[in-house]
Amino acid sequence: MATFLYKLGRLSFRRRHFVALIWVALLTLAGVGAASAPAAGNSSFSIPGTEAQKAFDLLEQRFPGTSADGATARVVFKAPNGEKMTDPGNKATVQETVKELSDGSEVVRVTDPYRAKAVSKDGTIAYAQVSYKVSGMELDDAAKDALKDSAQGAREAGLTVEIGGDALQAVPHTGSSEIIGIAVAAVVLVITFGSLVAAGLPLLTALIGVGIGVSAITGLASALDLGSTTSTLAMMIGLAVGIDYALFIVSRYRAELAEGREREEAAGRAAGTAGSAVVFAGLTVVIALVGLSVVNIPMLTKMGIAAAGTVAIAVLIALTMVPALLGYAGRKVKPMGEKGKLLGRAKKQDQPAKPNLGTRWASFVVRRPVAVLLLGVIGLGAAAVPATSLELGLPDDGSQPTSTTQRRAYDLLSEGFGPGFNGPLMVVVDAKDSDDPKAVFAETGDAIKGLKDVVTVTPAQPNKAGDTATITVIPGSKPSSVTTENLVHGIRDAGAGIKADTDANVLVTGSTAMNIDVSEKLNDALVPYLVLVVGLAFLLLIVVFRSILVPLKAALGFLLSVMAALGAVVAVFQWGWLSGLMGVEQTGPVMSMMPIFMVGVVFGLAMDYEVFLVTRMREAYVHGEKPAQAVVTGFRHGARVVTAAAVIMMAVFAGFIGSSESMVKMIGFGLAIAVFFDAFVVRMAIVPAVLALLGRKAWWLPRWLDRALPNVDVEGEGLRTASGDDDRELARV
Repeated sequence: MATFLYKLGRLSFRRRHFVALIWVALLTLAGVGAASAPAAGNSSFSIPGTEAQKAFDLLEQRFPGTSADGATARVVFKAPNGEKMTDPGNKATVQETVKELSDGSEVVRVTDPYRAKAVSKDGTIAYAQVSYKVSGMELDDAAKDALKDSAQGAREAGLTVEIGGDALQAVPHTGSSEIIGIAVAAVVLVITFGSLVAAGLPLLTALIGVGIGVSAITGLASALDLGSTTSTLAMMIGLAVGIDYALFIVSRYRAELAEGREREEAAGRAAGTAGSAVVFAGLTVVIALVGLSVVNIPMLTKMGIAAAGTVAIAVLIALTMVPALLGYAGRKVKPMGEKGKLLGRAKKQDQPAKPNLGTRWASFVVRRPVAVLLLGVIGLGAAAVPATSLELGLPDDGSQPTSTTQRRAYDLLSEGFGPGFNGPLMVVVDAKDSDDPKAVFAETGDAIKGLKDVVTVTPAQPNKAGDTATITVIPGSKPSSVTTENLVHGIRDAGAGIKADTDANVLVTGSTAMNIDVSEKLNDALVPYLVLVVGLAFLLLIVVFRSILVPLKAALGFLLSVMAALGAVVAVFQWGWLSGLMGVEQTGPVMSMMPIFMVGVVFGLAMDYEVFLVTRMREAYVHGEKPAQAVVTGFRHGARVVTAAAVIMMAVFAGFIGSSESMVKMIGFGLAIAVFFDAFVVRMAIVPAVLALLGRKAWWLPRWLDRALPNVDVEGEGLRTASGDDDRELARV
């Protein structure tokens, strides 16, 4: 592989005009496609195989035209102090508002609070429910404006009016902190390279790669039902890995120049050595992202595949466009050890080179491996402690900031009708195969009334055929509570008994039940996902490092870092530690897809640093150095660059903490802290300590396996003969 990438790097350097033209053409094509494609909202949310989804599908069949998955809005009214909603003036205002709401072309129905008995016992709070034909992200602006205008009219009449539900759902924005993250990355690159030109190359290539990837996602969003979160995730990961991959190529190029090679040869060698590491690091990220499809949640699968495509583009750009731009840069990119005019020279020519920080740190770790190993493991273990109290769930209006009308409506409904009113359960009774459907409906309602934490059970509402009915159940606890989850399972257990007696199917659905099913599905998929992703990457790393213990150590180190990162997420988003600093206005359960998503992404990124750092150690060991010295050599060449790459990736991820979307905010924080733990604790401390303790055993591989494995030559050993280093004197720059 190294020889092939070496030739590709030299070709890209020589044919830089052609290579640059191809990538600019692709960016233009993707941009035109994105601009001309129809806009798309959030991806349709379906969870195949879950009971809640089966009930939704059944409602579509048995209650046609009801738009079971359409948007809903609850317009909540509160009377002024000393008044009641039943007072004639307030009642007239509400009924006028209901009439206005009914005029919308996308409105299916609007319930009158006084006919539907949707007035609190003390008479101070009432609500009208609006049902739409389409989902919240598909509602046109006119329908949303009409909803807001109707509420404003009631406010002007003296009532407090708030709107809950998903009808006002908006496309999330990331905020200015994302730009700050890119600015931090630019500063780190300038410090690392000491040159604006060299620093600009990784940023430019990363932005081009992300531009192509995100534009392609935008162009295909409508056709493939991709949501807005999909492009945000692809941008987040694509930008981070794009900068890092280009950074490693440019750094190796400068190192090759410092050894006296002419520029085209240096570009080829950078692509052949660091490029090989980029390929395998990118493969681990792609495996981790594509592996999300095993969860069988379409939205998660699409997010993973789209992000994996952006990573693949970043790899291709690093291997081709970076060498091409290095050709354009010429002598403006200095050899390693030289600084441009921006920061001055690193050292005078007559002064001996001093050991850099990476060398000094690695030498310390090699001398004190046990102490460093224990300190790192204990520290990560302490950070992981909060993860033992992890609570999973999906966000509802109760997790919104208190400044939003959705959250205020949620609080008003809790005040007037109890906390469980915000998470009603819909029970669907399919009595098509039973002899007496009406009796089954009544029996089901009576069985539910006998369960704990049930406040209200509405009478069964049958369809026109009389073979299927819906029953609304109001729990006594809030939607995200364990008590409500137990109630859902209790209804399903009771339904199993009714099924045995009457052949009728009792299904529980609604947003609360759907959230519970999603959490359970994700939990069940976590172990198979870990086995698949870690297993495939383990095999890949055996090929790269030609070792058994090094990949095993890499996997165990990853588990430490991901558990510590989950602990940090729990501490901030569930316990509320530093929540003000992170902009978390409302604590609550951790997003149910967060653990499995973090496992996938962090594993891929963790293997990036493992490959980049340890391949330099492997290269030194293969070239004859002792194991301990190889560790030091690897850090001398790679620690500075890996540190810069980690800081850049942390800055990019942290930039998404400013997002208005709670899922994006949590992912941004989780990935940033995970990169910190993995890069600076696991890869910079635990890895060299373990390798120092293992010695030559770290690179042991059974002979039969050594013969069976393909030789991918990540170290670039084949380049010695390919470039004729043994037969000619290196050209000076």
